[in-house]
Amino acid sequence: MTHPTRQQLLLVDDEEDANEELAELLEGEGFRCFTASSVNLALQQLTRHPDIALVITDLRMPDESGLSLIRRLREHSSRRDLPVIVTSGHADMEDVSDLLRLQVLDLFRKPIYHLRLLETLDSLFPESGVQQAL
Repeated sequence: MTHPTRQQLLLVDDEEDANEELAELLEGEGFRCFTASSVNLALQQLTRHPDIALVITDLRMPDESGLSLIRRLREHSSRRDLPVIVTSGHADMEDVSDLLRLQVLDLFRKPIYHLRLLETLDSLFPESGVQQAL
């Protein structure tokens, strides 16, 4: 029996392998994942899929950084409160203070520790309708 789809997530990373691996993992947990390999593509996905409930973005990307994506979301009235998780192979303290100012939900170092990510997502989006064993 397939369980009902949980929230829609947007994964943003210029490394498409990383996106696909994460999408596979999260779809296995019932989430619906969209992917984008740049900030512009991410913004297009958000326009196309207004129900996206969370963005997971890489920090360092060639054309525009994850930070600039988050800044743009925060300037956009309907997406100001969209939760964002950041992944980074090498975030420095300056990045971290920017991220705190931009109210990022969490920062994960790459390679991502999947268990902790799933715990974070489970606490944000509890699986509804999970039958308790009697």
